[in-house]
Parts: sequence; structure tokens; C-alpha cells
Amino acid sequence: MSRPPESQAAMDQLLSTLNLEKLEENLFRGLSPQVGWQRVFGGQVIAQALMAAQRTVEKDRYVHSLHAYFMRPGDPSVPIVYQVERIRDGSSFATRWIVAIQHGRPIFSMSASFQLEEQGLDHQVAMPPVTQPDKLMGEKEFKELFLAQAPAVVRKYWNQDRPIEVRPVSLVHYLTKDKLEPRQDIWVRAVGEVPADRHYQACVLAYLSDMTLLDTSLYPHGTSIFDPKLQVASLDHAMWFHRPCTLDDWLLYTQDSPSSSGARGMTRGSLYTRSGTLIASVAQEGLIRKRADE
Repeated sequence: MSRPPESQAAMDQLLSTLNLEKLEENLFRGLSPQVGWQRVFGGQVIAQALMAAQRTVEKDRYVHSLHAYFMRPGDPSVPIVYQVERIRDGSSFATRWIVAIQHGRPIFSMSASFQLEEQGLDHQVAMPPVTQPDKLMGEKEFKELFLAQAPAVVRKYWNQDRPIEVRPVSLVHYLTKDKLEPRQDIWVRAVGEVPADRHYQACVLAYLSDMTLLDTSLYPHGTSIFDPKLQVASLDHAMWFHRPCTLDDWLLYTQDSPSSSGARGMTRGSLYTRSGTLIASVAQEGLIRKRADE
């Protein structure tokens, strides 16, 4: 699917952040885009850590799962150093352990497993019936209708040029503070061209998998991640890559939150191609805590 030239800039910036500098064997350095945020976006750290790990495995081994923990907020003003430990290289699978370091301390850790491509049993759950993205409001129309009266932090988030376009199937949560069912369907797509390289495609998919998840766990409570009374942050993130995808069209990201308790909210997600192929599954738990001064 073609993209207008002006939309390529944000994707080029993302691809640049994935082009890690090799410092030494198993040691890489990544930068963060300077977009004015106080913390590094979690999806960026996941994607960079995955790229670091991929550069230590054979090119015919592709990621099939990753399991990550966020330990400290990332500082966007300084580089992130990724240290990769080669846990195992077997005949079919390879395992890597990655630690992201800033200011001399780990901020993130991740294990990732890679597999030589092979055939096997095949099934999947069906994609839910939802409105197609072409019939939904685009981001330009959304900004014109809703952002003028939105809080400053919401306007700042939506006015950033981003490499991923988000198109929610329902806009109810933007219009009300009512308590809603803890599920949502969102169409997402890359706004620029992603290289025809499965390693880059996996990293971009990992990057976008961290988007919108925490909000789903807040729906039953009539609030959102932009509520200044809340402290919210990703705690962990798991992802399973089922089938390859070229990322040249819309993907449906279905999400549901089965539980919130103990100042934590848990959300599950499934990513489908527009034609209904399940390409990845995601699970995440996030911190949801009332701020101490409230």
C-alpha cells in the first residue's frame, strides 16, 4: 500500500532508532528521538532490545516469543546500552537474554527465543467482526473534532508525528467518563514504508504492540492514562509471533483486560491482518496507582 511522501519521516526516524551502533561483541547502543517526553516509550526499548538480540543470531532464525520487564523509566536524553547474553544456540532454537542499561543501572530486561522456520500443525481463532478502517474517522478528522477542548497532555500526545497511525473502532471513551467494558478494537498501520526484512518487521510490530494497552485496563474505571491523578506505567510485556507480516496494510489490534487489582492492570491483545490472519499475541501488566498527593 502506497504512502504519501510526507508520512515517511516519522517511520524513517523509527528505523533510525532501530539501527543500533555495535560497540563490541554482544554490546549495542541505541538513541531515542527527541520529542519532548520525560520517559522513553516502552515500545521503543522492546524494539531496540529485539534488534540487538537479532544481531547475535543466525539470519535464518526468527523471533517467536519475547518476555520483558520494565524496571526503571528510560531517559530519552542519553543513549541506551543493550547487553546481549547468548544463552543457547540449538539446532532449531536460539535463546538470548538482553539487559538495557542507562546511568550505570539496568532499566529493562528481556528474554527472546528464535526458531528456524519449519512446518507444523496450524490453527487460529477467528478475527472478530468489526468496522473496516476505511469507514472510520482518520486521525486528521479526530484532531479537528476532539483536540481543541482536550487537556494539554492529550493534545501534545496526538499532535506528535508518529510512525504508527491509530484508528479506534469506537470513540466512546473519548466522549464520556462512564465506566465501560474492558475491551477495545483498534486498527493500526505503519505510516511509512517498512523494509522488506523480517527482522525489521518484527521490531516495528513489537514497537506498536505497546500502544494503547494500558488504556484498556482503565475503561471499567471511567478514566485514562492521561488522568493527572494516576501514575501509570508498563511493568512487563510478553509477545508471541505466530506468522510473518509485511506491515503494508492495516492491522486490527483487539484488546481485553481480564483483571485489575493490587494497583496493577492486565491486558491481552491479538494482532490480525485485514484479511483475518492472526500474526501475534500480546500480554501486558501495568502499574495503575493513585498519586500520593491525591
